[in-house]
Amino acid sequence: MDFLLDGPEDGPVTLLLAHGAGAPMDSASLNATTAALAAEGLRIARFEFVYMASRRSGQRKPPPRAESLKPEYLAAVDALSASGPLIIGGKSMGGRVASMIADDLYSKNRIAGLLCLGYPFHPPGKPAQLRTAHLVDLKTPSLICQGTRDEFGTREEVAAYDLSDRIEMLWLEDGDHDLKPRKSVSGYSSADHLRTVARAVAAWADRLAR
Repeated sequence: MDFLLDGPEDGPVTLLLAHGAGAPMDSASLNATTAALAAEGLRIARFEFVYMASRRSGQRKPPPRAESLKPEYLAAVDALSASGPLIIGGKSMGGRVASMIADDLYSKNRIAGLLCLGYPFHPPGKPAQLRTAHLVDLKTPSLICQGTRDEFGTREEVAAYDLSDRIEMLWLEDGDHDLKPRKSVSGYSSADHLRTVARAVAAWADRLAR
């Protein structure tokens, strides 16, 4: 399995991140987020699910059901063999898949936490089709970074969900699914929000590592 590695090799915590359903591990969004996280001293490893990796050789495969990707994520954890505390997660679908395997790994002391960058609480325009059943009793310490106007789950919508008290929410004002705000509306830039995310993740990861 191929990994993209960023940040200091001796970082106190390693983040293993998977991509979203439609963009690769080196998308502009993940590149920018990774750079911000690495600047805070975190070690980041990114990987691609097989369907996405095959697109690089011209095979246009649609994303499979998230549940079917759990074995691939577990294989990535095994292949990485991180030394020190490991936090799993990812962008959108990548974070969702990680959330499905987190508790088993956490119960075996193989991970320290779960990080979701824009969790897809429901498909856009279908707020009744919730993807939260497994989040009600989640035991793994988790941080979800979400834009307040994310079409996969706005701040108002998420406030009504029954979620585990192990889940911390970091809200980015006026952010979309990539956490990007409309500067003319919010007064914030994408860089502002990424710095906020990176600093919050670093502080949270430090708590977990202790």
